Amino acid sequence: MNNAPVSAGVLEAAIAWKLSLGDAAGTPDERNEFMRWHAASEEHARAWRQLGTLDQRVSAAAGPARQALQQSRVGLRRRVAKVGGGLAGMFLLGSLLAWVGAPSLSASYWLADQRTATGELRTLRLEDGTLLSLNTHTAVDIDYQGDQRVLVLHQGEISVETGHDDPRPLLVRTDDGRLRPLGTRFLVRREANGTRLEVMQASVAAMALNSGDEQVLHEGQQVLMNANGLGQVGPVAAGADAWTRGMLVVDNVRLADLLEQLGKYRSGHLGVADEVADLRVTGSFPLNNTDLALASLVPALPVKIERHTQWWVNVAPK
Repeated sequence: MNNAPVSAGVLEAAIAWKLSLGDAAGTPDERNEFMRWHAASEEHARAWRQLGTLDQRVSAAAGPARQALQQSRVGLRRRVAKVGGGLAGMFLLGSLLAWVGAPSLSASYWLADQRTATGELRTLRLEDGTLLSLNTHTAVDIDYQGDQRVLVLHQGEISVETGHDDPRPLLVRTDDGRLRPLGTRFLVRREANGTRLEVMQASVAAMALNSGDEQVLHEGQQVLMNANGLGQVGPVAAGADAWTRGMLVVDNVRLADLLEQLGKYRSGHLGVADEVADLRVTGSFPLNNTDLALASLVPALPVKIERHTQWWVNVAPK
C-alpha cells in the first residue's frame, strides 16, 4: 500500500470533505461529488485513507466546528475551506511542534475571522476606521452586523485604535468579560489567568463577566481581568506596544523572561541554561528576525547560542 505523503492542497481538500460530510453520509449530490473527487486521482484516495489514521484528532478538532457550521450550506462551504487549510498545516507539522512546545491550536483559533501564525504581525483598517493590530499567534472575530461593533479575542494579543466613522458602541469581548473603549488606543492580551488590559491613550471601561460594575482605566494604567473581577491597577510597562512596530523593548528583565517573549515569535524550542537565566537585560530586539535578536546578546552577555537544529536553540554560558 502506498503511504507516501500527499500535497498540502490535496490534504486540505480531504479534510474539507471530512468536515463537510460529517458523521452522516451527506446528501446524494454531496456523496456523488465526493466520489468523483475520490476517484479523480490515486493521491486523492491516498489522502482520504491517511486521514483515517488521524480520525481521532480530526474529530476532536472538528466537533465544535461542525456544530458551528450547521447554519447554512453557504456558510458551511466557506468555513470548511478556512478550517481545512488550518488543519492541514496542523497535521503536517503537528508531531514535530507538539514535542517542542508549540502553542495550543484550538478550534476557535482555526475558525476565527482573523488569525496570525507564530511570528506573524498583522494590521487591519476596519470599516469604521478602527486600526486593529494582531500580535503573534492571535485569533479574533469581527462582528459589525448588529447594533454594536464587537471584537472577540480568542487567543493572543491585539492593539486597538478606535475609529469614529460609526455611531454604534465598540466592545472587545473575551471569556473573562468585556472592554468598552472611550475614544482610545489600548492593548488586550489573553493570559493564562485572565485578560490583560493596557490603556495607551484616553480610557477604557472594563467589566468582568460575572460582575455588573464597570471600572474605568485611564491612560498609562493596566489591569488583569478574570471572569469574577478586576485585579489591582498598575502602570503600563515601558514599550508595551512596541510589538506593533515590530520590536520587543525590555528594561532590566531576566534573560529567561526575555527568551520566553522571543520564543513566542519563532517555532520550536528556545531554552536557557540555569547558570545564565537570571542575567539582566535591557534593550530593543527585532521581532521579524529572532536569530538576529539572539545574536545581539552575545557581545553584551557572557553567553553563547547553541543551535542543534533550527527547531532547537539554547542559550548557554560562554
